[in-house]
Amino acid sequence: MTQPLSFIVLTAGSDSEQELRSALSAERRARVLLMTAQAEQAYAEIIRERPFAAIITLGEQPAEAWAMCRRIRAVSPETALICASRNASPDLILESLRAGACEFLRLPVQGEEFRTVLARTAELSASETKTTKKRGRVITVFSTKGGCGTSFVAANLAVALSAPTVLVDLNLQAGDQDVFFGVKPRFSLADLVANRARVDDGLLASYLTPHSTQMSLLPAPRNAEAAENIRPEHIVEISEMLRERREFIVFDLPHTFDALTLAALDQADDILLVFTLDLLAARSAQRALYIFDRLGYARDKVRLVINRARKQRDLEVQHVERYLNEQVTALIPDDPAAVLNSINQGKPLVGANPNAPLAVEMRRLAGLCGGAPPSLTPNAARKNLLDSLFRRQSGALPLEFPALVGKAPAGD
Repeated sequence: MTQPLSFIVLTAGSDSEQELRSALSAERRARVLLMTAQAEQAYAEIIRERPFAAIITLGEQPAEAWAMCRRIRAVSPETALICASRNASPDLILESLRAGACEFLRLPVQGEEFRTVLARTAELSASETKTTKKRGRVITVFSTKGGCGTSFVAANLAVALSAPTVLVDLNLQAGDQDVFFGVKPRFSLADLVANRARVDDGLLASYLTPHSTQMSLLPAPRNAEAAENIRPEHIVEISEMLRERREFIVFDLPHTFDALTLAALDQADDILLVFTLDLLAARSAQRALYIFDRLGYARDKVRLVINRARKQRDLEVQHVERYLNEQVTALIPDDPAAVLNSINQGKPLVGANPNAPLAVEMRRLAGLCGGAPPSLTPNAARKNLLDSLFRRQSGALPLEFPALVGKAPAGD
């Protein structure tokens, strides 16, 4: 193999650092991205760079290095792990392999052995690349204005995707997704974060609250104190961990651009910007689009979703599209009685009443995000909600915003 091999090296002291640096510099294919003794620095760079391999030096406390190996395997399985140590006892090698290492390198480094380890690692990596499963898709449901029904949309979207899905409630101070599903979770996002270093498939499954064979919930913490320990890097780590195990990860986000929200938005393949047909909500959506642009998010991954849409409103869809300079992706019909009944019963409407117009549109939205194509009833198939709700309306547009359209949103 002649292509460059990128490495991140976690050392356990100056001696091992010098030995590994010399060995890697002598290998023409090797390119060192980072060499550090700081575990968290190495971990963050591995998540960002996705290197060919990480060399983890075992120090006096090898259990810490093995825990790091498990964390790396959870979020970046394509990165090959090589454990290195002066102690090459069978027990140490076995524990390293159990932690996820594919090779073990004895220190001090011997040139021929090092080249053999690299060759075997490259061969294994190439073989795994051919069979690597597609990473799961992250969908964030977001609104900067409260009261637009983002949690309801997120819950029903997660069910409508009809594929292995985890719904993550990131409303850490006031999450209500357990109510939408009528469950009493034993564990929360805080528990998964606290034990992320030792998570395997079985432990992860125990932290998730199942709704069906396809969909599970990762609820918000039950108390504010637990939420204080969740940091942005944890959101990235959990997101990557779930991507490797599920087809979809849906984040129900709070209504602020805080650090945790931005961490989730950065991971998103689709950003569903939810708002309602009123001036304040439209203005809030305009501000969000402006911030998305400043953050460098591609517009083609942002989807405008109007919730509680009715025929007679103060603001028509065509006017909103001109105001936001963006097309509306979905119109979720207003059906307050059905929504209230769904919430009170703890049964998402998509599953409880699949032929309702609201459920039909949610499945259409799920299909646009990569979920299973909607199976519509003949009556629903004949009706295009975009037309039946709004496009047939005519007459003057009710509200005008010449002072706002095209300008950067002002602060509150």
